[in-house]
Amino acid sequence: MSPIELPTWSATRYVVPLREGGSLPAVVEAEAGGLFVLKFRGAGQGPRALVAELIEGLLGRALGLPVPELALIQLDRAFERFERDQEIQDLLRASQGLNVGLRYLDGAFNYDPLSGADRISPELAAEVVWLDALCSNIDRTPRNPNILIWQGAPWLIDHGAALYFHHRWAAVDRESARRPFAGIGEHVLLPLAGDLRAADARLTPRLSEALLRAILESVPEALLEPDAAGSAAHFDSAEANREAYLRYFLDRLEAPRAFLETAVAQQAERAARTERPLSYRR
Repeated sequence: MSPIELPTWSATRYVVPLREGGSLPAVVEAEAGGLFVLKFRGAGQGPRALVAELIEGLLGRALGLPVPELALIQLDRAFERFERDQEIQDLLRASQGLNVGLRYLDGAFNYDPLSGADRISPELAAEVVWLDALCSNIDRTPRNPNILIWQGAPWLIDHGAALYFHHRWAAVDRESARRPFAGIGEHVLLPLAGDLRAADARLTPRLSEALLRAILESVPEALLEPDAAGSAAHFDSAEANREAYLRYFLDRLEAPRAFLETAVAQQAERAARTERPLSYRR
């Protein structure tokens, strides 16, 4: 299977910063490509956050989940001159080269777990929970759902906090890859999710080794090279880094899947907590 082709554009205009969290993403205009929310390689977690954005985003799109179009966005040395804010200038200067963009969804608004449950089906909620458990995504909670509603439908954004294991590659082995993800109990969609085992049965067969390789081959070497970030220095080459990700996912997807069993148990526990007050009424 060939690598998944990602469009590559040069950023032509810095439109507006999105001051959310510590990564300072921004809306930028790209040549012939339109508007993208740009995630900068020079921000907080560095290139590893962009790698996570690409890997979980591409996994989600390959599984048919609603993830905005992904693209590689090139920043040249002259781009910073259009911005007066010193902090943003520093960020742009540190982010020269390839960055990652998600298609800007004009008019989208943040998902509200208190009023938006009718916009997400139990089947979709279960599939999102499953993917986030696979990728150890700690950043889809009621406090920060990272779900947008656009044209009446949900869209999954901001996967840079996923795959947190790759910030300490020296500690990654088969045993760690197969560990459950306890954080799934805080997932914003867990109370809405349908049958997680059915979602597992639907999604797991689609993630063949060939598809995983194609997704990993789509991650640019510039984000995986040993000098791209301190955490990548564990490897001699970008290819060795890709192989480590592949081994991790193959080990994690091997049955029995602890991340699935933990999600099922956490779902049952949350349901019991919700129902318990009713059973104690006098």
